[in-house]
Amino acid sequence: MLSIPVHYFLILGAILFGLGVVGVITRRNAIVIFMSIELMLNAVNLTFLAFSNYLNNVEGHIFVFMIMVVAAAEVAVGLAIIVAIFRLRETVHVDDIRLLKW
Repeated sequence: MLSIPVHYFLILGAILFGLGVVGVITRRNAIVIFMSIELMLNAVNLTFLAFSNYLNNVEGHIFVFMIMVVAAAEVAVGLAIIVAIFRLRETVHVDDIRLLKW
């Protein structure tokens, strides 16, 4: 049986997390920033699963399940907020959204 080394998954997780960070820092569209945050969460999930598989325990799977529950709630609330802001301001460009400023 072919076994993939754990460091391949860790490198892939680091690359995905780095792409998510770059997306959050460089983009000004709220939906793209939101997707970049989800990409970072999935990179962390991949790392948890890689270590869980490497150490032969279930705790990593439990953490991934909890992160997925939080991410699903985040998607529901985050997209509702983005849609509400778009209806109010007709833009999702974060530089144009200043609802919480005086």
